[in-house]
Amino acid sequence: MRPLLLGVLGCSLVLSVHAMYSSSDDVIELKPSNFNREVIQSDSLWLVEFYAPWCGHCQSLAPEWKKAATALKGIVKVGAVDADQHKSLGGQYGVRGFPTIKIFGANKNKPEEYQGGRSSQAIVDGAMNALRTLVKERLSGKSGGSGYSKQSGGGDKKDVIELTDDNFDKLVLESEDVWMVEFFAPWCGHCKNLEPEWTAAATAVKEQTKGKVHLGAVDATVHQVLASRYEIRGFPTIKIFRKGEEPEVYQGGRSRGDIIEKALDLFSDNAAPPELLEILNEDILKNTCEDSQLCIIGVLPHILDTGAAGRNGYLEVMMKMADKYKKKSWGWLWTEAGAQMELEASLGIGGFGYPAMAAINARKMKFALLRGSFSETGIHEFLRELSVGRGSTATLGGGTMPKINTVEAWDGKDGQLPVEEEYDLSDVDLDDDFGKDEL
Repeated sequence: MRPLLLGVLGCSLVLSVHAMYSSSDDVIELKPSNFNREVIQSDSLWLVEFYAPWCGHCQSLAPEWKKAATALKGIVKVGAVDADQHKSLGGQYGVRGFPTIKIFGANKNKPEEYQGGRSSQAIVDGAMNALRTLVKERLSGKSGGSGYSKQSGGGDKKDVIELTDDNFDKLVLESEDVWMVEFFAPWCGHCKNLEPEWTAAATAVKEQTKGKVHLGAVDATVHQVLASRYEIRGFPTIKIFRKGEEPEVYQGGRSRGDIIEKALDLFSDNAAPPELLEILNEDILKNTCEDSQLCIIGVLPHILDTGAAGRNGYLEVMMKMADKYKKKSWGWLWTEAGAQMELEASLGIGGFGYPAMAAINARKMKFALLRGSFSETGIHEFLRELSVGRGSTATLGGGTMPKINTVEAWDGKDGQLPVEEEYDLSDVDLDDDFGKDEL
């Protein structure tokens, strides 16, 4: 959804390397590989927390969540998803912030949002209220058990695109998008088991990738030209198609979570890098840093020192690194030296010269400075060190984001020295004796 599970400055700048819950807790760890089996196909009521290890509110909730899980043991299932590591599950259930708690009751495909308090007592009360509601629905005959439909699989069958010998080349091979294609046989038992997972994944992937990754299906017993072309020997076989590349055999899990996670990885690989923004006002800094796990800020030399060519060289380095790290939830910003003096002072940048770079965690008001060269190699080493929790960090000056000046955007041109005002002295009367006493 993974590269490194980042360990960020002890829950400050990079993600913690330690899971928030362990096997010794009564909280059940959920992930794409077990979510469908444990939750969706279960007749039990589930409370599921979607969290991120770096989230302060999640850390505060953890002991209460553990107490509630112990109190509800054998009555209501209590689970937790590291939604920063398993973004596919968070995206599948519309998680936009942390922690988010969902109640999986009668209809597991449409969980309810838990809106109660965050103490263990409030969580237990909320769970028992949801349990009473579930029991009443079953008594009245309104509930159909788990609500998991083998026919719909929680998705829309129309989102799985039927591929044939006639339309395959046009839809798949000529597409700029990424395709995951299942080759199946109607009589195949494994194919029948995969169908609801493939259907549910297709709907979620369509929504989460904005239609940039597609799930298709080929009846290989009917469309034998395709089956022969791609050397299909068993069923189901799933292949990944990217324009201009040889198809790749999908070797991952067959649950909807596994499929969605792979699709989101493919989407990230194919996605454009994050935008590199100039800090022109307070909103740009605030929105970028608050919406990102980290915001990377480059402070570039004055335009008079580098000219347009030099500045574009620095910006190109930053854009290459933004592309390299595009799977991270990081924002990328730059400013000219001297344009945002309070920001520079908060970061203590002045003493290191320009160009300079800082990585800020706005949630914890922590930052780290690039000590090496402002180059692809130097910046990569800087970000890699942070990713494994070895970066040196400090608290942002004042513990708050500094004041940001509103400035004009760079016009892309070389700088010009200010024009000095010329004075005409022809009309100025000078005293003939001026300065005589000084000689």
